[in-house]
Amino acid sequence: MKCTRVGLEADVYKYELGKNLEDGFELWSDVVTQGWIITDFLIKVKKTNGSIECPFIIHRRGRTFIGENDYIIIDSDGTKHVCGADKIFDRYQPVKGNTKKSE
Repeated sequence: MKCTRVGLEADVYKYELGKNLEDGFELWSDVVTQGWIITDFLIKVKKTNGSIECPFIIHRRGRTFIGENDYIIIDSDGTKHVCGADKIFDRYQPVKGNTKKSE
């Protein structure tokens, strides 16, 4: 069945450390050894104790790790998603007359 996406207003933010867009961090060693994901483009944050962590968001299907140039989408109901820079503006268009700067 073909469907179109139901209109839902969302805030879209290019991911940056220190903006509290992530829900947490996972040790890099755990991401590499316990996950089934491609790790090449993931953001790695080196902590003062020398450990390396990766930021993630939590949603109803688990965790999604945040990669370089990713955007964080926060729907009007608070649901978070991660979307790559290569697809974000194919899926989301800025709301006309929007005075709130999300990016």
